[in-house]
Amino acid sequence: MLQGAKEEVSMEKSKILIIGVTGSLGYHLAEASLKFCHPTFALVRHSAFSHPIKARKLHSLSQGGATLLTGSMEDETALTEAVRLVDVVICAVSAQQCLQQKLLIQVIKQLGSIKRFIPSEFGSDPTRAHVSELDDLYNFYAPKVEIRRLVEAEGIPYTVISCNFFMKILLPSLAQPGLDAPPRDKVTVYGNGNTKGVFMKESDVAAFTISTVDDPRTLNKVLYLRPPGNVCSLNELVEMWEIKIGKKLERLHVSEGELLQKIKGTSYPANYELLFIYSAFINGDHTYFDIEPPFGVNGTQLYPHVKYTTISEFLDTLV
Repeated sequence: MLQGAKEEVSMEKSKILIIGVTGSLGYHLAEASLKFCHPTFALVRHSAFSHPIKARKLHSLSQGGATLLTGSMEDETALTEAVRLVDVVICAVSAQQCLQQKLLIQVIKQLGSIKRFIPSEFGSDPTRAHVSELDDLYNFYAPKVEIRRLVEAEGIPYTVISCNFFMKILLPSLAQPGLDAPPRDKVTVYGNGNTKGVFMKESDVAAFTISTVDDPRTLNKVLYLRPPGNVCSLNELVEMWEIKIGKKLERLHVSEGELLQKIKGTSYPANYELLFIYSAFINGDHTYFDIEPPFGVNGTQLYPHVKYTTISEFLDTLV
């Protein structure tokens, strides 16, 4: 009887707290958590309930079975009460709020009961980024590195998700800053156009993320997402688009030096698209390195059952 009870407990889904559910990724994470039958909790600022768009999201999650808790990243009491309820904490706040995770980390450390923490480091791996050329790029990645090192130093069990670009960034314009749709006459190619970047749909990132929470293979590791069909150079991206619209585009080439001048001539955040282009398609920050165990694991190899949207399928929606 006792053995059977232990087996039943071992099969239970981890209880998950998600911070940042009114944001795009956070909302998808909560939806995925509910879909995969995890008891799901969300820590939400009181003001979110009176915001029309956020309130609709919260109502949807509540109807789906999520437990909504009121509090913020600055409220130690609310954080402590929320973390006590769960096994796993996922933080999906914006990059600008990255360092606000410090109090959360302190609470997790003090309680000592969390099986896994997934920090808000979604994007390219900041510890792999070449940032020496640009202060703006350094300032973007440095807080994420600081949080990663703090989590490691505190001995908190973690998983980091390295998903690189969300598809809503750069891809809708074919990596043409300032455009809202892909070009149909002329296209700018940065550098030699052969360096590859990675694009992922946020809902797919959420599905891969939730797949890790009870998986010992991802504990204290970085989960890298580089699915076939989602790793692409600028030249390949342009060629793919040309085939879809049945037309050759005039190519304008911008060298690395010219791109750097443009970036330095514009202040952050107005230059963020150019910064991301430089990071991915000049430096190759998404793909220049191999995924090496024991520190990193390949998400599509671990979870071949997780369906995802390819770059080609996304572009089909723009034709």
